[in-house]
Formats: sequence, structure tokens, C-alpha cells
Amino acid sequence: MFPSQDALKKNFIVPSPAVDAAAPTGANLYARFALAGAICCAITHGAMTPVDVVKTRIQLSPEIYNKGMVAGFRQVVAAEGAGALLTGFGPTAAGYFLQGAFKFGGYEFWKKTAIDVVGLEKASENRTAIYLGSSAIAEFFADVALCPLEATRIRLVSQPTFASGLLSGFSKILKEEGVIKGFYSGFGPILLKQVPYTMAKFVVYERTAEIILKSLNTPKDQIAPSTMTAVNLGSGIVAGTVAAIVSQPADTLLSKINKEKGAVGESLTSRLVGMAGKLGVSGLFLGLGPRVVMVATLTAGQFAIYGDIKRVLGATGGVEIAK
Repeated sequence: MFPSQDALKKNFIVPSPAVDAAAPTGANLYARFALAGAICCAITHGAMTPVDVVKTRIQLSPEIYNKGMVAGFRQVVAAEGAGALLTGFGPTAAGYFLQGAFKFGGYEFWKKTAIDVVGLEKASENRTAIYLGSSAIAEFFADVALCPLEATRIRLVSQPTFASGLLSGFSKILKEEGVIKGFYSGFGPILLKQVPYTMAKFVVYERTAEIILKSLNTPKDQIAPSTMTAVNLGSGIVAGTVAAIVSQPADTLLSKINKEKGAVGESLTSRLVGMAGKLGVSGLFLGLGPRVVMVATLTAGQFAIYGDIKRVLGATGGVEIAK
């Protein structure tokens, strides 16, 4: 009397291209990984711009912003207006769009490359090393793309009158200081910050997700999308917290080194050593509280959004080495 479920699906449900089309492979697959990574990083870092503004002010001007994150928000708004909390939004979104593409796409690529070299069984046995190595290589190339835009963002946040926005700030730094000194003075600190951060982020995420998925006692391909999103969020919070603590000293140095021009003839190494000596251990961890909040939140958001976008794009062909 009533049509079967199969008949209803056949006649009334539009097939999903991502499901019914041939699964992407090769460059097509990694381009989708890169796009998913670019989108998730641009969205999360862009959304966290106000927190990053306050965190950067605490690091650069502790004599003024010394009452915590909430008070810092109030101080910035009172002194410069609410719009100041969005200072650097342009370079943040653009920079992390590029960085996210290289980071997530690169991570998947280098992980697969390592698996092909050592074999699936050996890779599974040594998966922590695979996660660490793949993320480190991917982050190096991601930072080459990110560094000029991060230098522009920090200059705009630390010197609100420096320029009116991304394009004018970028052009001014390029004209006055050149490519290397203007944009890559902070390349050493950004590597010191981002490479350990990304290594901790991916390895802690992978191992935490593995533990959670084991506890569910359900094959991964049978887990509901909403449950996988929750797993990604939970694993991301743990990963972000660990990664923030590991990379905090270098984050402080990066903010300091991009705040102002270096002295004529002063090397990057001498600047870093001098800054670290002046700051001391406590100074290097200034702004840790706001940064943990920011990094844990955005890392959780990144992995959740990344997983969802991969699923929409049909980019589910990555190799699994978790036991």
C-alpha cells in the first residue's frame, strides 16, 4: 500500500554529489584538505581578533594592561572605542587563510608521504613520530606564507596610528623596511612559536581523539556526524590548551620583535637573546591566560570546522594510522 523506503529515496531524495561522485584522490584530494584548512583557520582566527588584540596589548604594554583579560577589554574600549578590538582583522583573516591551507593540507600530505615511505604497519606503530614530523614540516611552509601578514597585524595592533588597514600597513612596512627586515624579522620567533605549537596541537589532538573514539566502541565510519563534531571539539580543547602553554614564550617574543624596528646592524639572534633576558621567565609568560582561552577555543573550532568541511567536500580519503 505504501512505497518502500528504497523507492522513496530513489524518487524523492536528491543524491549528494560528495557521496555519489567518485572519491577524490591525489592533488584533488589535497586541494580539498587545503581549502578546508584555509576556511577553518580564517574563520576561527578572525573571530578571535578581539581576544588577540587584548592579549597582544598585555604582552607589549604590561605597565598599562595589568589587570587581566576582562579589564583589558574595558581599557581598550574606553581608550580607543569598540572598533579597536577589531584592529588587525584583515591581516589576521588573510594570513591564517593562507597558513591554514599550508598547515592542514600540508599535514595530510606529509603524513601520507611518511606512511608510504615506512609502510602502514610501521607507521601505525610509530604514529606519534609521524604526527610530529608531518606537522613540523607543514608548519614551516605555512609560516613562510603567514609571516608578512602577521608582522603587519602586530604593527597595526601595537601602533594604532601606523596605518589604516592591511593594504596600507603592508605597503608602508615594505617601503620603509623591505621584505626581510620588515616582514621576516619575526620569522625565527614565529617558527619557535608555531612549529612546537602545531606539533603539540596535532599530536595531542590525534591521540586524544583516538582515546575518545576507542571509548565509544563504534567503528569510526559508523559514528554520527554530530558525534564526530563533538569528538573534534573535545580533542581540540585539550590540544589547544597544551599547544598554548608550549608556545607561549615564543609568542611573547614575536609580539615584542614586531612592535618596533631593530637597531642598525643588530642581528635577529641578539635581539631575541636581549629581549628574553630582559623579560625573564615570568615576562615570557605574560598574557598566558588570555592566550589559553583564545587558543583552546580556536583549536577546538578549527578541528570541528575542518572535519565538517572535509565531509561536505567528500575529502575523506586520508590514511588512518590510529589503532
